Amino acid sequence: MLQDKFRLQIPGPTPVPPRVQQAMAQPMIGHRDPDCSRLVQECSRRLQPVLGAREPVLPLTSSGTSALEAAVVNTVSPGEEAAVVVTGAFGDRFAKILKRYQVQLHRLDLPWGEACPPETLASFLKEHPGVKAVFLTYCETSTGVLNPVEELAATVRQLTDALVIVDGVSCVGAVPAKAEAWGIDILVTGSQKALMLPAGLSFAAVSERAWQVIEKNPQPRFYLDFQAYRNHLEKDTTPFTPAVSLLFGLREVLDMIEEEGLEKVFQRHRLMMKMTREGIKAMGLSPLTSDEAASPTVTAVQGGKSWSPEDLRKELRRLGIRLAGGQQHLKGKIFRIGHMGYHDPLDILAALSAIEIAGVRIGAPVDSGAGIKAAEEEWIQCTEF
Repeated sequence: MLQDKFRLQIPGPTPVPPRVQQAMAQPMIGHRDPDCSRLVQECSRRLQPVLGAREPVLPLTSSGTSALEAAVVNTVSPGEEAAVVVTGAFGDRFAKILKRYQVQLHRLDLPWGEACPPETLASFLKEHPGVKAVFLTYCETSTGVLNPVEELAATVRQLTDALVIVDGVSCVGAVPAKAEAWGIDILVTGSQKALMLPAGLSFAAVSERAWQVIEKNPQPRFYLDFQAYRNHLEKDTTPFTPAVSLLFGLREVLDMIEEEGLEKVFQRHRLMMKMTREGIKAMGLSPLTSDEAASPTVTAVQGGKSWSPEDLRKELRRLGIRLAGGQQHLKGKIFRIGHMGYHDPLDILAALSAIEIAGVRIGAPVDSGAGIKAAEEEWIQCTEF
C-alpha cells in the first residue's frame, strides 16, 4: 500500500479538511492585535448555535480534558458533594478529576455499552439529595453510547438544585446540542473531534445559573478560571496566549458547518451511523451498543472467540485504515470506528470493505460483501445524500 496514504477513522483526532489546513497556514498575527480580537469574538459568537448557547462561548487553548477539569474546579469545592454518571472511560475520567480535587463523589456506574435511563438517575439522586453538581457524558467515546442528556438534565432539574455539567467532547458539532434549551449549565467540547481541527482548543458554554455558583466558589484556579475567560472575552480577547492558527482553522470550520447547514450535518452523521451499524451486523459482527443507545459519531464492535480485534486492527493498518481499540477492561475486546467530522458515506463504504477483507484474512466469521450491500441500501434509502 502507499506509505503516505491512509484513512483515519478513529474517534479523534479526526481528519482535518484541506481548506482548514490552508486556513491554519495563514501568516501569524499577534494575539493582542485587533485582527486577533475580531477573530476571537467571531469564533466565540459563531459557536453559540453549535452548542446551543445563549451567551458567547469561552475558548480555551487546551485539550478537551482540561475543559472537563475546568468544569470541575470552577463549580465545586473540596468536601462538597457531586454525582457522576459513569457509562464508560470518560465518565470515569470525570470521576477521577473530582476525586483529585477532594470532592465528595457519588458514582452512578452503569454497564459499559448501555446508556443511562432517566429513571435510574432519578432513583440515584433521591439517595443523594445534597449534590451540588451532576456530571454527565453526552457521547461516551469508549463504548459508542449516546446518553439522553436532554432527558437526564431535565431529571436533575426536577429533583435537585444541582448544576448540570456535560462532557460533549466527542459529539458536539455532529449531533444536536442545546445547552440553554435543555437546562445544561456547562457544556464543554474540544476541537479534534466533530469540529475537524487538530487538538489544542476546547470550549465551554456556561449558563447564568452556573455563573452565580462560579462567582462564589472559593476553589483556587488560575489558567482554568472561567471568570478570567469571561472578563477577557468581554474585551474581545483571551486571558492567555491563544492558539491563533487553530482559531484561523476554527473560522474555516464554522464556514463549512454553515455552508452545509447544522441539520444537514446531523443528518449526515446519522446516515453514517446507520450505514456502519447495518454493515457491521450484516457481515456477521456485533455492535457493542443497542441501536437505541448508539452514537452518530463512533461505533464500537465486539470481538469474537476465534479472532482478536487487535489482529483485525493490525491487518487493517496494512490496508491503510486506522481504527481504534478498546479502553480499560474493553482493551483487546472491541474495536471502534470513528465516523464524525470530515467523513462522508463513501468513507464508510471504504472502511466496511477493508473490515471485510481484513476479517477474512485473519479468519473472523465475516460474510464478505454483505456489509457493503447493507450499507449501500441504507444510503440508497436516504435521498438527502
